[in-house]
Amino acid sequence: MTRTRFIHTSDWQIGMKRGFLPAEAHSRFDADRLAAIKKLGDLASEQDCEFIVVAGDVFDANSLNATTTGRTMEVLRNLAVPVYLLPGNHDPLVANNIFRFTDAIDNVHVIRDSAPIEIRSGVELVGAPYLSKRVSTDIVAEALEDLEQAEEGSVRIAVGHGQVESRSNDDDSVPIDLGTVERALDRRVIDYLALGDTHSTASLGSTGRVWFSGSPEVTDYHDFSTAGGGEKDSGNALVVDIEATGSTSQVTVESHHIGTWTWHALEYEIASHEDAEAFISALREYPDKATTVVKYALVGTATLDTMRYLEEQLAELESIFAALYRRERTYNLLLAPSEEELENLGLGGYVGAAMSELIEQADTDNTASDAVGLLHRLIVSERK
Repeated sequence: MTRTRFIHTSDWQIGMKRGFLPAEAHSRFDADRLAAIKKLGDLASEQDCEFIVVAGDVFDANSLNATTTGRTMEVLRNLAVPVYLLPGNHDPLVANNIFRFTDAIDNVHVIRDSAPIEIRSGVELVGAPYLSKRVSTDIVAEALEDLEQAEEGSVRIAVGHGQVESRSNDDDSVPIDLGTVERALDRRVIDYLALGDTHSTASLGSTGRVWFSGSPEVTDYHDFSTAGGGEKDSGNALVVDIEATGSTSQVTVESHHIGTWTWHALEYEIASHEDAEAFISALREYPDKATTVVKYALVGTATLDTMRYLEEQLAELESIFAALYRRERTYNLLLAPSEEELENLGLGGYVGAAMSELIEQADTDNTASDAVGLLHRLIVSERK
């Protein structure tokens, strides 16, 4: 009998840039992504794991600045367990690849080909590394095709990167055939396939032995709008326990949340001042705003008072969130001043004519709607 427990993670994408983050927030985002690696080491110690497997896209690119590269190597060097890194489509094993910097780190091992790697007696790792940015064949299937059934009482873990056929929307990549993988599992050629590429945690197929670990720190939005989608369950690492006895094996997978950031895409319909208050209240309820990114779309109509309320509240909150900004593509909140508001303004002459023209355009134009709001604020400010 052989038993092993390890951490399955992927898609660190160290060095990733997000242009919508202010410089201060981006610095913290970078630091927290490195901190997530240390958390993986802590989790490995807490869960008595033997090693860590990173299923591709360790780095966002093969060329990063010296500070990012150096700090990443320092974190890896200080992990208490061995780490096995699979090159993915972001960091393929091309000439002058970034993995050359890991060669001097004793506990870090790069999966450079599909030759079986003996972790220890009875525990073996087989990987399918990217040797270029795009692959023209199913490299996971190729890594498995020449393997014999695992020896009785031993464990064999496969590591791959990419989408399975039923989930792929990328015409440029060759998907992993899940049927081939499941047949290999059934014949006990492998006991588990650790996958990377999707940044949300997910079990594939019906075996419970094929998983996307997801990224240990969020990298994109969980979309709560009508479009839906995005990263629905990221910021996790998987603790995988495999026990092989004779010709059978048992696999247990537990997800552990280690991420600190939250990225949400929201959509709210505004038809009244109460709707606006509900939206602002929802923003205020986020517990850790300094590590929260929200892009929002408001749709509907708002009076001058409601628009001013939203602008004032959002201006205050923007300085507290890591990033809080409009989702311009779907933002469609139009100004609809009440008759009472227009009468109270009592505008005449050039200013009145300009306001009337903007209000007419605001029915269909967000820019004109914003201009009405600005003109209204200027008028109210001038009269105070």
